[in-house]
Amino acid sequence: MIDLHSHILPGVDDGAQTVEESIQMAEAAVKDGITKIVATPHHRNGAFDNFKNDILIQVTELNRTFRERGIELEVLPGQESRIHGEMIDGLDADEILPVNHETTYVFVEFPSSSVPKYANQLLFDLQVAGYKPIIVHPERNKQIMENPDLLYSFVKKGAFVQVTAASVCGKFGKKIKKFSHQLIKANLAHLIASDAHNTTSRGFCMKDAYSEVRESFGLDMVYLMSENAENVIAGNILQAEPPEHIKKKGLFSLFK
Repeated sequence: MIDLHSHILPGVDDGAQTVEESIQMAEAAVKDGITKIVATPHHRNGAFDNFKNDILIQVTELNRTFRERGIELEVLPGQESRIHGEMIDGLDADEILPVNHETTYVFVEFPSSSVPKYANQLLFDLQVAGYKPIIVHPERNKQIMENPDLLYSFVKKGAFVQVTAASVCGKFGKKIKKFSHQLIKANLAHLIASDAHNTTSRGFCMKDAYSEVRESFGLDMVYLMSENAENVIAGNILQAEPPEHIKKKGLFSLFK
């Protein structure tokens, strides 16, 4: 299993703080069935900055540590970049790191409560520049929960979406679980990843998430999402069904 989103690099953000914590996370990931994990430290989120070349060095070092400990987990380089107006300049200047370095997939994180007005233009400009934006955990964004047509518009215009395993499993609460399922049903989610920060409050639960998807949406959706994870790290085209609007009835019931 591939996990595209994690905070397993030690001491760089609000994820693992020490190498020992990274090792604990790695052991938990392996136990959850994960064989490859993308390290995606926060960048430009107002609290942390992690630049491309630094991440590449740190990933190499962490892989060496895991090999020495006999942990069968391969760490791949990535970055969780908060949306900002200079993202394309950052890519050109080797500041921003696409998923697995050589691909054109770029993680884009929105603030938790809002979507910047320039997001539509920036996502378009990224695609014109040859990149494929992946919007991470929009199911936890307040404005998108209130107006999911925002996300529909982004997906309709070519963006991809990653939802969090813990959201699908209900670990962020019933409303976020329900909204995550609505996004999957409406073809507004193409990938599942853990966004794991530790082994306690923000763990992996990837197996549980895929089991939830299988139970609610069938094996075809499990295969689509798991194969899409492989496609991202390989730089291949993702599978995506045409997006649908989330029906108002479902939206209103979300907040009851």
